[in-house]
Amino acid sequence: MSRVLVVDDEQSMRNMLAIALKQEGYEVVTAEDGEAARREIEASSVDLIVSDIRMPGLDGIEVLRFAREHTPGTEVILVTAHASTASAVEALRLGAYDYVTKPFDIDELKLTVRRALEVKELRKENVDLKLQLTDRHRLDDLVGRSEAMARVFELINRVSDSDFTVLITGGSGTGKELVARAIHNRGRRKDKPFVIINCAAVPAQLLESELFGHKRGSFTGADRDKDGLFVAAQGGTLLLDEIGEMPIEMQPKILRALEDGRVRPVGATIETEVNVRILAATNRDLQRAVDDGRFREDLFYRLNVIEIDLPPLKDRPDDVFMLAEYFLQRFRGEADHEISSFSDETKTLLEAYDWPGNVRELENAVRRAVTLERGTSIHPDSLPKPVRAGARGKGEDAAVSGPAELLTDGFDLEEHLDEIKRSYMTTAMAKADGVQKKAAKLLGMSFRSFRYYLDRLDLRGQGSSSSDNESDER
Repeated sequence: MSRVLVVDDEQSMRNMLAIALKQEGYEVVTAEDGEAARREIEASSVDLIVSDIRMPGLDGIEVLRFAREHTPGTEVILVTAHASTASAVEALRLGAYDYVTKPFDIDELKLTVRRALEVKELRKENVDLKLQLTDRHRLDDLVGRSEAMARVFELINRVSDSDFTVLITGGSGTGKELVARAIHNRGRRKDKPFVIINCAAVPAQLLESELFGHKRGSFTGADRDKDGLFVAAQGGTLLLDEIGEMPIEMQPKILRALEDGRVRPVGATIETEVNVRILAATNRDLQRAVDDGRFREDLFYRLNVIEIDLPPLKDRPDDVFMLAEYFLQRFRGEADHEISSFSDETKTLLEAYDWPGNVRELENAVRRAVTLERGTSIHPDSLPKPVRAGARGKGEDAAVSGPAELLTDGFDLEEHLDEIKRSYMTTAMAKADGVQKKAAKLLGMSFRSFRYYLDRLDLRGQGSSSSDNESDER
């Protein structure tokens, strides 16, 4: 049952609206002024607000502002006298669903209320549908529908319940830690500790103590016994992150721990038995490190029982926008107003960028956009400069220079973006054999928008003039 808040300083109007809306099957609460409305909004959830504009103290516009800040999913209908139509127009600009003027027909108001609640429900269903579609291509916090990610998901599911050592490879920001967590969370060790050590972040002289522990007095500063991370992860999983950075002198000790299931704390004479599953991750080419003598060959083969290689985001173009929408759903609650989508131009820019920082860079870009965006859809101005400029665009004619090279005297951002659009549209027309309708579909554009950009970008000569194109225009 939808919950409606009626706000009016006239008791007779409040009572009339409450009775009429209750007859429609809604739960109705009332407030005699803006302050009371604020308290009600803060105290409980409301699906719709019907408020008079002119009230003493906080007026209807302030009630609208408060609702948009605190419950952005709540629809608002404002009631105004003929003389205050300008205020009603301002209310629409601020996000009100609609306004009605006094005197109003109660049946028309009921219809407006019903439509506003239907819009709210459709928006909710749209968000839920996006999340459901994402879940089909999601494994824990890993998201992707590309063939490459499908293979990663399959490998995770196959190795989770085993105790095999897994080597997770891939560039920085591709999600190696997420893969490790997914393996742990889906295996029989999921209720035991999951411990991570970044081998590149710990000084070489302290790494042995961090991993194996130490006895009191074994070195300067060792004022007490300390268990290492192998013991801390007992029964669970230990992720050796950035394993390629491990000092060569430390590697045989790790190899022995893997082979014997025992560790010896620094300064101890007795070994401790441990039951730990080892996962390792690196962004380096360990085989090359072996060839160069920087990584032990026997340790490499001991770690590389099963390898899961994460592809860079630029090789997963089908996943970019899906990931962007996933991050939008994750971060939209941090905004002070409703943000539900990306504009078409933003989508084009996101998919045109090469994402050298991989998924982590995309995540940060979306979070930044959610923070900066003032509208209900994310627009290009809220994206980081390199993404807006298409500095690493994938289109055939897109610039590949970095922003430092691009941003010189005479640089024209709009023209640069137009070049990206020209490249994508030309490529789409080629893939669609010149059929504009098919090319528009490839780009996720409406046919009308596609024809508009053909004219604006001087591409009218592109493609066929077949009945397939012309019929859609009619």
